[in-house]
Amino acid sequence: MRLHDFLDYHARERGDAEFAIQGNRHLTYREALVETNRLANAFVNAGLQIGDRIAALSKNSIEYVLLYFAASKAGVVPVHLNYRLAPPEWSYIINHAGAKLLLAGGEYTHAVEPIRSELQTVKRFVATDGAGASAWDDYHQWVDNQPATTLDRLITEDHDLCQMYTSGTTGEPKGAVLTHRAATAHLVQRGHILKSEPRERWLLVAPLFHAAAASQVACQSVYWGSCLYIQADFHPVDAVRALSEEHIAVAHMVPAMIQACLVGVPDVARRRYDDLRLMSYGSSPIAEQTLRRAIEVFKCDFVQGYGMTETIGLTVLTPSDHRRALAEKHELLLSAGRPLVGTELRIVDADDKPLPNGTTGEIIARGPQLMKGYWNRPEETAEALRGGWMHTGDAGCVDDEGYLYIQDRVKDMIVSGGENVYPRVVEEVLFQHPAIADAAVIGVPDERWGETVKAIVVVRRGLNATPEEIMEFCRGKLGRFEQPRSVDFTDDLPRNPSGKVLKRALREPYWADHQRRVAGA
Repeated sequence: MRLHDFLDYHARERGDAEFAIQGNRHLTYREALVETNRLANAFVNAGLQIGDRIAALSKNSIEYVLLYFAASKAGVVPVHLNYRLAPPEWSYIINHAGAKLLLAGGEYTHAVEPIRSELQTVKRFVATDGAGASAWDDYHQWVDNQPATTLDRLITEDHDLCQMYTSGTTGEPKGAVLTHRAATAHLVQRGHILKSEPRERWLLVAPLFHAAAASQVACQSVYWGSCLYIQADFHPVDAVRALSEEHIAVAHMVPAMIQACLVGVPDVARRRYDDLRLMSYGSSPIAEQTLRRAIEVFKCDFVQGYGMTETIGLTVLTPSDHRRALAEKHELLLSAGRPLVGTELRIVDADDKPLPNGTTGEIIARGPQLMKGYWNRPEETAEALRGGWMHTGDAGCVDDEGYLYIQDRVKDMIVSGGENVYPRVVEEVLFQHPAIADAAVIGVPDERWGETVKAIVVVRRGLNATPEEIMEFCRGKLGRFEQPRSVDFTDDLPRNPSGKVLKRALREPYWADHQRRVAGA
């Protein structure tokens, strides 16, 4: 199946049902089909061929959701840009992908202008909300006059569906390519756990450039014929009001969002959430105290998912697992759950040999939801998918019941508030500071965000620097979530014989009192 098959089906079967709501705007499935057909035709009439890349830079919107399905119909491949990154990071990703078209929300068009001349392959710039600069095409003028007929293009489940950028130890972003087959397989896998009914409302508040929000909320809602209630971005008061007043049945948030709702909204516990039956969370584990409080306040079931951009989802801690954990087996709250249907999971040593239950090693997995590979990176693709197994870079163990426990990272990625931070990216900026001779970046525990970024630096002999100066230096060069929140100084960094910084040794003092040495996956 192709992603757009689900939209086409529900538009035929229940065309008058709500597809999406944003503010005062309501769209039915029949209207959504017309809009996606028009956008798909716009892509074709712009000369885009099957497999061409397009870049998207926007906060959550109805147009952003429609983009997924229109691109699916046209066979073009969206490259989703994290709007929290700095413009030079957008430039790298757009150029690496070879994107031929850029769609951006009006609030980002001016931020793109300084890097516009660097975008070597982009032939067309489109402002999705009409607020763009004069050099940008207006989305509605571009799309509204297009035919609403179905495209005559043969798109198969083996065609590329989307390209989402992640990174590795080199710090250079890698584009994980997901096919229709992988994405729809995951919808079926999650459908065994996270069931819904046509017309139920799903709160979409996590950013759509994330695989979890795109696949596990936007696409999963359409899979069931449900309705998306879209908020452009997360504000605790607005999210709580929607959960209470807008008949939301299913919501997905990262734990930092849940915590913000509980502590930042004064009347959160006095409200009623009569329609809310399921809260999905992921990207980082949730503290037991936060989970217990959330269950007490929202009075609904909870489900956790573990995965990565390259795999979408791998395991799930089901609502019944949560209930069991709270009633008798409290250690399950530290678990990432058990594999989704059709997913195999192994814990292996450095030679990829399976380890017995209870032994910590690298988590590897295989299943129909795995990425096709990294865009234009054959060697890194072969390494990540060696033997047909995705090597996650996470370290963990499995108990005798098959529950996965993530212990630490083989790779050094930091997860702060559900956002992936790649230390090498931050380190490259630190190395530009004239007073810094050496630097390493690690994640340290934070009650609100799970982890925050800490820089540990060696100052050049005869020079001086303060933590405040270094943090200020990073502003504007990195996304806000990537910027160091604290800076420590040291005379030298611990290294192994080959010269690699021993980040585990750097992290140890900060994580010594924490049972789980990782804030997400």
